[in-house]
Amino acid sequence: MSTEKIVVALGGNALQSGNGPATAQSQLEVVRKTCEHIAAISAMGYEIAVVHGNGPQVGRIVMASEAADQVTPAMPFDVCGAMSQGYIGYHIQQCLKYALNKSNRNIPVVTVATQMIVDAKDPAFSNPTKPIGPFYTQEEAKVLEQERGYIMKEDSGRGYRRVVASPLPQRIVEIEAVKQLWDHSIVITCGGGGIPVIENPDGTLEGVAAVIDKDFAAELLAEKVDADILMILTEVEKVSINFKKPNQQDLSRMTLAEAARYVQEGQFPAGSMLPKVEAAMKFVRTYPNKRAIITSLDKAVEALDGKTGTSITFN
Repeated sequence: MSTEKIVVALGGNALQSGNGPATAQSQLEVVRKTCEHIAAISAMGYEIAVVHGNGPQVGRIVMASEAADQVTPAMPFDVCGAMSQGYIGYHIQQCLKYALNKSNRNIPVVTVATQMIVDAKDPAFSNPTKPIGPFYTQEEAKVLEQERGYIMKEDSGRGYRRVVASPLPQRIVEIEAVKQLWDHSIVITCGGGGIPVIENPDGTLEGVAAVIDKDFAAELLAEKVDADILMILTEVEKVSINFKKPNQQDLSRMTLAEAARYVQEGQFPAGSMLPKVEAAMKFVRTYPNKRAIITSLDKAVEALDGKTGTSITFN
């Protein structure tokens, strides 16, 4: 049995269905199925930490808070991010513990409310790119821009979404706690990329309005816990070049140089595959003898066995 460490980054499809209603119950049903796959990875003998996104969820929390501001004060964006981290972590805890128990694996599952230090001068604050919340038509997007001052951008042909700043993660505030929990539990951490905070000169931390990309957060976590594999789970089985074109090519592996060339060619959309590939590249650049895997949730176990998915290696 392997004792390798894996940081698993869960995409939005692992937390909610794009077709069903955005209710807590429907999300819980999706998470329940997701956790069966995570439990299967655990059953293979891997040690795991889980990182998840929160784009749709934090967007809805912000919308609900703003819509109710005549009744109760709207919560700041960073607080809304913390709320999403808490409830998504709760869902995963509940479902993953049940899935583990079914396979007779008595492993504690715990969520750590995680703060992530970002640079206040990060250029991302002047160029928002991170999509949050639901999809809108172009007409609906124009109304939101006019009435609420949102910045709306088209998202990979799927509609328009609000975008916020997505600064790069610099340091995980609670990393020592995560390390201490690692040997005894499965830790859900850096949820939604972590709650973005800046560190003031006096050492105090201050929340900022942003969403950190969960793939970059997962990569930083993988570095700090000395993980053997960074696994990024998304909607597609393999990374593709010429995506949705007649000459689409699905890739089973990429070297660092090949990945860099595809990025330079603009093969990967900024709002979806690009951060996943860039996070994978950063991991194998830092650890040339390790690998990153990008695949779909339902193919995770097969990908770890080398049967599918896209493996990114240094050479």
